[in-house]
Amino acid sequence: MKLRPVQTKADLRAFIQLPYDLYRNDPNWIAPLRSEQWAQFDPSKNPMLERCEYALFLVEEEGKVLGRISAFTDQLALEHWGQPIGLFGSYECVDSPEASRLLLNAARDWLMQRGMQTMRGPWSFASQEWGLVVEGFTPPPVILAPHNPPYYNDQLAAFGLEKVMDLLVYEADVRKGYTFPERYLTLTDIIQRRYGVRVRPIDMKNLEQEVLIMLDMANQSISDNWGFYPVTEAESRALARDLKAIVNPAALLIAEDSGGRPIGFAMSLPDVNCLLRGMNGRLLPFGWLKLLTGLRRLNQYRMWALGVIPEYQGKAIDTLLYRATYEAIYSENLRVEINYVLETNDRMNNALLKLGVQPVRRYRVYERSI
Repeated sequence: MKLRPVQTKADLRAFIQLPYDLYRNDPNWIAPLRSEQWAQFDPSKNPMLERCEYALFLVEEEGKVLGRISAFTDQLALEHWGQPIGLFGSYECVDSPEASRLLLNAARDWLMQRGMQTMRGPWSFASQEWGLVVEGFTPPPVILAPHNPPYYNDQLAAFGLEKVMDLLVYEADVRKGYTFPERYLTLTDIIQRRYGVRVRPIDMKNLEQEVLIMLDMANQSISDNWGFYPVTEAESRALARDLKAIVNPAALLIAEDSGGRPIGFAMSLPDVNCLLRGMNGRLLPFGWLKLLTGLRRLNQYRMWALGVIPEYQGKAIDTLLYRATYEAIYSENLRVEINYVLETNDRMNNALLKLGVQPVRRYRVYERSI
């Protein structure tokens, strides 16, 4: 068994291929599009890489890849956090203590050589793909959410990594009897009149600008949240480009005050994972058709982000946005998964429980001193 760095295109191909091999017989894994996985490691397509120093590693035995890991420093995160915290991610490994130890040692040593004093992860090069599943291994993951076998948590714990934060996931499933509570219909009517708030869908003709507006509000609204660092304009534009083919404009909402100033947003994405099952990560020969025809009928979503600017926080604008989202995409088969919510965010967790949504999953981010 040996560890080696990813240096060639063939190495990167093996790195990207590994999860497709590991999860081949896992009924709860949805194979991501291979083109998106390649783009994640391409600086010309993923602006995050432009500010990161990173390395990728493989563990092999007799020519067979057993595991992979990334180690990286993000200059923007280091500046915002003000602490020498390095990151690891893209973690996949067979059920082998030796292979796991080789991978995690490689990430730790690489980070230590760059002056990092803490390693944190799993942390992805894709936006908001953090942590390992520790509860709720079913149902299958939604769009832009990780999946892993339970033993990954044991491997990280054996290396001395400990929980630093849990991320909670909720669902609102109309098929299971969910309805938006009547008392909050009355409350949001009052809020809308009191502040003159108007909630509108985004303008698809100006999608890039609209996404910039929403992510600017995100930077304002959650700047004090654990793990946050600002989204750059380049990342905003890349996100708009990537989402253009799949978004439902009715599920991307902006709240404006009586003067037309954006004060909050809710971004829910169609859960295209429902359509990717069985494609093995490839759109050809018939995947494109399945995706295009299926998007029109899709009734499962991930609420990916919601935020309210500081001036309007605590005034139930978030509840108004939850209601507007529910009404905009409602169907008799609607299911919405709301993630990630920091376990320490008592205000949001309490608000969601009062809205009647149900806990469905928990992710965990780990950390250790190095």
